[in-house]
Amino acid sequence: MAKVDIILNGFRRTRWLNEQIEAVKAQTISPSNIFLWKNKSEQDIPEEAKSQCIVADCSHNLGVWSRFGYALNSVSDYVCVLDDDTIPGPLWLENCLKTMETNPGLMGTVGVLFGDKHYSWQKLRRVGWCDPNEETTQVDIVGHSWVFPRELLSVLFRELRHTDLPPLVGEDIHFSHMIQKYTDYATYVPPHPKDNKDMWGSTKGNEYGHSQEGISMSQFKSAEGQPVTGGQMMGICLSRAVDDGFKLLEA
Repeated sequence: MAKVDIILNGFRRTRWLNEQIEAVKAQTISPSNIFLWKNKSEQDIPEEAKSQCIVADCSHNLGVWSRFGYALNSVSDYVCVLDDDTIPGPLWLENCLKTMETNPGLMGTVGVLFGDKHYSWQKLRRVGWCDPNEETTQVDIVGHSWVFPRELLSVLFRELRHTDLPPLVGEDIHFSHMIQKYTDYATYVPPHPKDNKDMWGSTKGNEYGHSQEGISMSQFKSAEGQPVTGGQMMGICLSRAVDDGFKLLEA
């Protein structure tokens, strides 16, 4: 049976870590290892969670990209990275690996189809736990959970991130862009049947996914010191990817 390693993130929402670990351990494909990346945070990691994970406690907030760098320590066939508000159903890993048999590539629990290169909310369409899809759906990018063959980590880091933006957004766009640019793979949302949440990658997205701690809800400073929202930074990342040749499916 294929081996899968899990990468969790501890930063602003460590209150859900124990529940997340329970959901991970309840998968029909048992994870080989659970890695926990803790960015600099005032929140403590529960001792129960520490005892079940391989923990890296960073003294600095290295942003959302760092957990994918930590995933390079995996030696399993597949890697599953989970946002800290994402509680997968017990069939999630099995669902992803089965989907890869016919649609090899990057899997995620929420997918975005952009209407333009500016990340315009009124022009994009989302599928997955937020709008259940009965069939596998190809999308531009995925988020909240990323499941992929371990070797795709080398594709993610084929090109490095833009250093004029803080490392707090853009890893999702960059990953799918690199896959499209350098491989024959694509980005998909596996089936999320309305009547079977066990297959979903996020079973409590409506409950946990709208907290104010989310990056899209936050404000930051640009390299020039100007205030900028997480959503605006995502728009910059997408625009740059499209200018580099990233083809959007519905734009």
